[in-house]
Amino acid sequence: MPLTSPLPLAALSDYFEWLNYPLIRLGESPFTVLALAKILLWFVAIVFANVVFRRLIVRRALTFTHLDPSVQFAITKILGYVFLTLGFYIALVVNGVDLTSLAVVAGALGVGIGFGLQNIVSNFVSGLILLAERPIVLGDRIEVNGVAGQVTKISLRSTTVVTNDNISIIVPNSDLITHPITNWSHGDPKVRFRVPIGVAYGSDVEKVRRILLEVAAGHPAVLKTPAPNVYFENFGDSSLNFELGVWSQEMARTPRRFRSEINFAIEKAFRENDIEIPFPQRVVHLRRPEPVAE
Repeated sequence: MPLTSPLPLAALSDYFEWLNYPLIRLGESPFTVLALAKILLWFVAIVFANVVFRRLIVRRALTFTHLDPSVQFAITKILGYVFLTLGFYIALVVNGVDLTSLAVVAGALGVGIGFGLQNIVSNFVSGLILLAERPIVLGDRIEVNGVAGQVTKISLRSTTVVTNDNISIIVPNSDLITHPITNWSHGDPKVRFRVPIGVAYGSDVEKVRRILLEVAAGHPAVLKTPAPNVYFENFGDSSLNFELGVWSQEMARTPRRFRSEINFAIEKAFRENDIEIPFPQRVVHLRRPEPVAE
């Protein structure tokens, strides 16, 4: 019995003919199924190589530069996108794709991007601006639409902000560029906390001032420099109103807990020193109506 027969050879010939079937023509050369398969394999290989390039080469090399982690993150991201762009370009050229013949297609895509994908392109460009200018970096505590959280991820389309309740907020990058955003960690992480407090009329104001300064000095998260201050704000309807101003770096970590601890300490110190914290009161005088003369 012969080892081969004409049927497998014919099937193999049909297979190669199918692989070389022209899908479209780019310039003078046809774009075949085989060329498409090669390009897809190139793209997969480039994406994998980009992961290796970023994790094993760029990140390890940047660890020896002693740069800030946020700077290392931005450099890694930008180099990764450059690597992908050059890799995809080389993959197209090596597989015989005439890029000059794609001018018409690129023009059509440009029109489509201008109308249908403008938000995506806006977020993409905003992401590049965030990575290049670094107004917001990883670990910053920002406030978006009244909700504060820590930046955990910056991608080309969006930025992830995680609140203290472990809720992730996905913010489009264009919003971070076009809208005012409060960045509590930008430049210098220390901020001043203002704690209002009222005491009853007749209280020793110098004693109140001393107690508030002792409370501030006794908290480990309160900075010694700049020094805490106590301000006599005004004479209220029911109380003498003071404000304790302390500097701390807790705004970037646990601001609500820090403010709560200060309030607990103030209440305890006032109670131990017989300083009254008043509440609004109203005195109503009832007058007996005079009898009407008949």
